[in-house]
Amino acid sequence: MVRYKDGLKVATHIFEAAAWQYTIRVTCGACKHSTVFDPHQLWWLFRKKSWDDDLKSAPGRFWCRPCATKCGRKVKRATLLLVTDEAEDHGLPFPDIGEWKRAVSRFRS
Repeated sequence: MVRYKDGLKVATHIFEAAAWQYTIRVTCGACKHSTVFDPHQLWWLFRKKSWDDDLKSAPGRFWCRPCATKCGRKVKRATLLLVTDEAEDHGLPFPDIGEWKRAVSRFRS
């Protein structure tokens, strides 16, 4: 799951971003609109829906609301970037603390 770049760990999944306290900036490829998500909330959403949380396949799950309003259809050309910015509130639920601790325990072993 983990890859290294210049001797440093680089997250490859949303869960790893959450465990290492990164936030996730999602940017629209069409209009460049961007927003910052809390990775714990995103991980929980992906887990509940049984979606793959790999950072290479996750952009296909995002669509741009301003582009959808303008074009009348969902525009799915998002890019994800790990950042340390403050996350915006999107109304997504946080995972149960017990579920999060079990996931971290599995991750460490």
